[in-house]
Amino acid sequence: MSTTKNMAVLIDADNIPSANVKEMMEEITKYGNPTIKRIYGDWTHPRVKKWKNLLLENAITPVQQYAYTVGKNATDSAMIIDAMDLLYSGKVEGFCLVSSDSDFTRLATRLREAGMLVIGIGEKKTPDPFIVACDKFIYIEILGSQEEDKETRTKRRKPKVDKISKRDIGLIKSSIRDVSDDDGWAFMGDVGSLIQKKRPNFDSRNYGFDKLTPLIKSIGQFDIEQRENPKSRHKLIFVKNK
Repeated sequence: MSTTKNMAVLIDADNIPSANVKEMMEEITKYGNPTIKRIYGDWTHPRVKKWKNLLLENAITPVQQYAYTVGKNATDSAMIIDAMDLLYSGKVEGFCLVSSDSDFTRLATRLREAGMLVIGIGEKKTPDPFIVACDKFIYIEILGSQEEDKETRTKRRKPKVDKISKRDIGLIKSSIRDVSDDDGWAFMGDVGSLIQKKRPNFDSRNYGFDKLTPLIKSIGQFDIEQRENPKSRHKLIFVKNK
């Protein structure tokens, strides 16, 4: 993905924790340039108090949205209206929707229909419909340690690492088959791209690995081969099902 895309980052303060904001913004720069950064919430409510000190540090513009009716989330409507305004403004080529709320599923789908790159960031409790509506979905838990309580503030806690399942291994195997040559070898970059299309929330960091190659190597069910790259000093990595 090109890092030259101008991105709009829209954050739902009501449905996302304030922890790991710095790591989250660094993650977004992998996919584009976050030229617009807005966060939506009722800033008169104490539940969003933790966000206030982080806004200036990360150059995020707060958008006030009062809760007009008890039990109803007005933040969703404000974010959706702004997203559509930005879509038609032509100022951005991609969006990062930061929320764990499935109400943004249709918005993500609509933005992708318009040719926008859509990155989702949310907690692991995020419903599947919103996840699969995005080009890529990143769990905020893997971006750094969660906010510590008073008793553990001096300790850095590592995010919980998932155990890779048979279903995940099957996804890798089928993706290799889909892009392999006649000898069964597939370029690792093509495998990673296809896996991402099939399952937007697949991320090697969920399993404790920074990259896809060491994750696949750790499983022990694949052959990995490095080949010379005539255009670069970096070698090409190919993988094959055993």
